[in-house]
Amino acid sequence: MALRNIREMGDEVLNKPCKEVTEMTPRIQDLIEDMIDTMYEANGVGLAAPQVGVLKRIVVIDVTGEDLHVLINPRLVETSGEQTGHEGCLSVPGKSGIVTRPNYAKVVALDEKMKPIELEGTELLARAICHELDHLDGHLYVEKVEGPLMDVNYDEDEECED
Repeated sequence: MALRNIREMGDEVLNKPCKEVTEMTPRIQDLIEDMIDTMYEANGVGLAAPQVGVLKRIVVIDVTGEDLHVLINPRLVETSGEQTGHEGCLSVPGKSGIVTRPNYAKVVALDEKMKPIELEGTELLARAICHELDHLDGHLYVEKVEGPLMDVNYDEDEECED
């Protein structure tokens, strides 16, 4: 496994839509493992493939540090409710903003074995799902921020959203 460089806002790859994964290859498996390592090393709760420069529809999410989700070709199929709160992104370091997202989200996707799965979550997991899926369509959370971006100074042990 290897850590990959996280692309930052301004990098054009972050504004491009991603392509579907049609088969699991050793290269895709390596990408997923690298994404997981990179997300944990950066103290994030999610990471999308374009954030490491790969235009594939793959995200990894773990909002608890103990419940990893790998989603290939995820598709949002249901949302409900509303939550408004601080959101950050590994591709927008040192900043956060207030964003309104659904309080419940359900996705269908493929797992690492290319088997169909469903994932549903509320609160932080719903926020992370919606945030990461936005990346796959070339969007950053800053497009949804209500008000100005704020400077954030994270402690070493504090996690940021994405």
